[in-house]
Amino acid sequence: MKRWAAAVLLSLGATVVSADDLDNIANLDQAQFEGLSQDLTAAFSYKAGAPAEALVVIGFDVGVAVTSTDLEYGSAWTAAMSSNDTIDTLVVPKLYVQKGLPFDIDVGAFYFTVPDSNIEAWGAELKYAIVSGNVALPAVALRGGFTALTADDQLEVDTRSIDVSISKSILILTPYAGIGRVWADSTPTTSSPNNLKAVDIAETRTFIGFSLQPGFIKLAFERDSVGGIASYNLKLGLAF
Repeated sequence: MKRWAAAVLLSLGATVVSADDLDNIANLDQAQFEGLSQDLTAAFSYKAGAPAEALVVIGFDVGVAVTSTDLEYGSAWTAAMSSNDTIDTLVVPKLYVQKGLPFDIDVGAFYFTVPDSNIEAWGAELKYAIVSGNVALPAVALRGGFTALTADDQLEVDTRSIDVSISKSILILTPYAGIGRVWADSTPTTSSPNNLKAVDIAETRTFIGFSLQPGFIKLAFERDSVGGIASYNLKLGLAF
């Protein structure tokens, strides 16, 4: 399992399509800025990559993750990047941690940067297992998340999300699924001849995935869709 998970992560890392600096935001028209904001919201809104079950009170889940997003507005990225390269997939490495608390509550956080880009972001989550789950019953959880993204002095994107998820453990395998809502504020922070205006976004989020935990190693894979823009999240960490 360790070797298989490591191979998957290395393979994803080797196929990263990295964005250049987003330093030409001023060149976008309003429609392009709105498209770019939709892609950023889908790629960087909070993705826990975890089932509904709560961690134990002294439990930790810490490791690395890779998120790959199929961009819908590639032409807007081309216009916004200094290199004018064309990209259709954005792959982002992350560091994450989740901690169990009393009363079936988990908290979590992550930090990431896009390779060779001025994009960086952090996020946090709070999850409450409404139904803790047992041999007969699935677990059900309510989760809220927040992310803050910056691209130097070009733009800022803040997202808030809420979702409900359900999962059921089968030995070391735990499939899960959920649905929720994502809200985002995307604000240009550079002067523009096109008088760009801030964009407010509200989209439905759906996700489905599974986690595997043989011993202290935890591997999770999740497909996430925000407004029809798909992302794929792979996590590998230590959980105890």
